[in-house]
Amino acid sequence: MSDGDNILKLVDADPPEPYRLQDQVGFILRKAHQRHVSIFASHIGDLTPPQFAALAKLADVGETSQNQLGQLIAMDAATVKGVIDRLKARGLVKLTKHDVDKRRLLVSLTPEGSDAIARLIPAAETITAETLAPLNAKEAATLMKLLARLA
Repeated sequence: MSDGDNILKLVDADPPEPYRLQDQVGFILRKAHQRHVSIFASHIGDLTPPQFAALAKLADVGETSQNQLGQLIAMDAATVKGVIDRLKARGLVKLTKHDVDKRRLLVSLTPEGSDAIARLIPAAETITAETLAPLNAKEAATLMKLLARLA
């Protein structure tokens, strides 16, 4: 290929699209997340989404270690510890030491925590429906599948 061919390729090439923040996946995901958190707060104002996630997962799996709970709800150890401490202070979870490994903390729902999550599940379902409301059922299912692949 001659220098002339290289120059022609450069002249014929479309200029690169300018960087537009509003077209970037991270920006769009953050805006969607902000919308979802706003909807969440309008229905469940007394818990944060991470606190709700911890209660919901404990209702699902039962007693588990604090570290395992963090893994199940995609939180690092420091974050889940803070979430559990706040839920414990509200009487929604209890901590016990493992029978064999005394360094290991087990987390479980208290009766109050079980009652709270049972009351909140319908609100959580409404939150999901409102978050996905701009989409039809097929689009919502596709979005959930695609987000799961990204996660």
